[in-house]
Amino acid sequence: MVGIKDVARHAGVSVGTVSNVLNRPDTVTEAIRIRVQASIAELGYVRSESARQLRAGQSRILGLLVLDMGNPFFVDIARGAERTARKSGIGVMVCNSNQSTRDEAEYLALFAEQRVRGVLVTPADDSGRGLEAFRRHGIPLVLVDRVRSGDDVCSVSVDDVAGGSLAVRHLVTAGHRAIAYVSGPSHLSQISDRKTGALAALAEAGLGPEALTELPTETLDVAAGRDAGARLLGLSPRPTAVFCANDLLALGVLQSMFAAGVDVPRDMAIVGYDDIEFASAAAVPLTSVRQPALAMGSLAADLLLEETDGGGEHEHRQVVLQPELVVRSSSRVSRG
Repeated sequence: MVGIKDVARHAGVSVGTVSNVLNRPDTVTEAIRIRVQASIAELGYVRSESARQLRAGQSRILGLLVLDMGNPFFVDIARGAERTARKSGIGVMVCNSNQSTRDEAEYLALFAEQRVRGVLVTPADDSGRGLEAFRRHGIPLVLVDRVRSGDDVCSVSVDDVAGGSLAVRHLVTAGHRAIAYVSGPSHLSQISDRKTGALAALAEAGLGPEALTELPTETLDVAAGRDAGARLLGLSPRPTAVFCANDLLALGVLQSMFAAGVDVPRDMAIVGYDDIEFASAAAVPLTSVRQPALAMGSLAADLLLEETDGGGEHEHRQVVLQPELVVRSSSRVSRG
């Protein structure tokens, strides 16, 4: 492996000069800087981040641990976090827990071993128990797409109760009186919060909880949506509309409706959640509750960098953003 001494020997300068070119380029002449940089390129020298970190006492890497990188919602969170981190010269290491508490624990242990500057995490377990061991390392963290009671950690989330209300209020206003909720894993707080909002919207319209039929799924992907769509088609009487806990589920339901010859939205209205890029590009453009994923990632990274750069007392904040309903063709037909 090429080291800094090799670069110095090749460029005919001291080790200190190479160090200045790497860390304080304004302190050396342009001619020396060009010569050293040419040697670095020719030899393929890569500086040791671990050695730099030991000297500086702080990493230039943030860890980001999300539930499912197959979901474009989390990709957008990662993009937002990376965009903000890069402005401060910080990199982002992205890992995927796949909703597994075991994988989450392994990745958190990896972050601790690497002594990352801080961690952004969407916990696989809403209780937060999986985070306690990691927090003993003293590495700052910010929760993303989660709210944690208390003032011991920052969080950035969206008001999912309001989001569920937006979705179902829209369907009720369109004339629907029997609605299915394709929910997802019951242990996720977002799932229960969106259902709470849906029931509140029904109550506003004078409808009881029996107007909402829940179809739970073990995962939050297109395949689970197709399976839920098949179950929805088998219900008697069949609901006239369906609210899905995310857009991937909604796209799977839409596929099932197409395969069965059910007209969307005339025979079945569909509303998703997240407003991922694919929602507007579906065969029937999907009505969805938009979450500002890019802003969530950016705000979370801002909070984490603020905590790691503060050097003093940091006030933990719980930022709750508001969702927005984006109405498209999948729910537009009124059922007067």
